[in-house]
Amino acid sequence: MLLHLKFSVAQPDVAAPGVNILAATSPLGRFQEGGYTMLSGTSMATPHVSGIVALLKAVHPDWSPAAIKSSIVTTAWRNNPSGFPLFAEGSPPKLADTFDYGGGIVNPNGAANPGLVYDMGTEDYINYLCAMNYNNTAISRLTGNLTACPIEEPSILNINLPSITIPNLRNSITLTRTVTNVGATNSIYRVMIEPPFGTSVSVKPNVLVFNHGTKKITFNVTVTTAHQVNTEFSFGSLTWTDGVHIVRSPLSVRAEFLQPYFL
Repeated sequence: MLLHLKFSVAQPDVAAPGVNILAATSPLGRFQEGGYTMLSGTSMATPHVSGIVALLKAVHPDWSPAAIKSSIVTTAWRNNPSGFPLFAEGSPPKLADTFDYGGGIVNPNGAANPGLVYDMGTEDYINYLCAMNYNNTAISRLTGNLTACPIEEPSILNINLPSITIPNLRNSITLTRTVTNVGATNSIYRVMIEPPFGTSVSVKPNVLVFNHGTKKITFNVTVTTAHQVNTEFSFGSLTWTDGVHIVRSPLSVRAEFLQPYFL
């Protein structure tokens, strides 16, 4: 159960600048020059993303942390600056996938104007904790209020993340997402689907119409196994576009099939 829950949330979220960054270091460092050196790693990537988040918050002070994260994930680049596909490190090198870079490489300008965001509030986080099998006492301690999980246990697959991961698809499953329009008031978005290998994916409704009275819309995503073979994770995407914005969510699916038993 814990394994299932763990891999129902795609990680990492995004790839950030963190390679060969000119950084301050100890003057006693072996490779330093004048107190600076070129460094790589998470310690270099983290401040870059933090800075991007600070800029987004300045531009959109009313956005929640979830909305900011969504804007970063759904607008990220999947190609390098030259337009070529990204490759993951290793021997031999392989084409990078969702488990290597999440949504892709951070695109700050795109994130400032994403069109749609997958937002989350307190209730969403409580449902996430309930799906992760935290009890009411622990959750109440965290919220500071008496909190009880729903009688029907929430599915972690329905947590309103800007990505979808299904770790053990055996036949067909339907999950939900809700998008919030943060672009032009009157907008029409149509879905584009890149199904993971071995699956078929459908979305209802497949057209989202926003206006003064409709700012949030919930849609259903149905994923069905198309080939009855055991597979590793395969990757695709679900993208909403109005012709101007491209709101892409990574889609990761691992199909499982029970082997038949014959007496």
